[in-house]
Amino acid sequence: MVRKISGAFTGGALGALIDSVNIWVLGQVGITAWLGVALRPQFTASWLYPRLVWGGIWAMLLILPLCRQKTALRGILMSLVPTTMMLVMVFPEMGLGLMGLKAGLLTPLLVLLLNFIYGMAASFWYKNCA
Repeated sequence: MVRKISGAFTGGALGALIDSVNIWVLGQVGITAWLGVALRPQFTASWLYPRLVWGGIWAMLLILPLCRQKTALRGILMSLVPTTMMLVMVFPEMGLGLMGLKAGLLTPLLVLLLNFIYGMAASFWYKNCA
């Protein structure tokens, strides 16, 4: 069980790192602005650390016995939980409105796609470690 927990957490932290680098690069090269999405985070320890921890915590969902044979689907399904949390709770608390629409109309789609990548990375790591 310890192997499953550590594999899930590490996979989630790795997926969150990939997700964080992706959104940072998209912001730095101007793709988020081109899409009309006002998300351009600064790559700092205080921004990255909570993302890694929460990424690991959310990836504990991989321990549940769902879609064990379909790793990519499992990751995508798992990623829907933190995506929903971000769109329904975090963005409104940041003042960006429901689904972050005040940051741009494509914000929900960007969050969904980046979290799909996070979920798949976490799921593949978990499959190979647990």
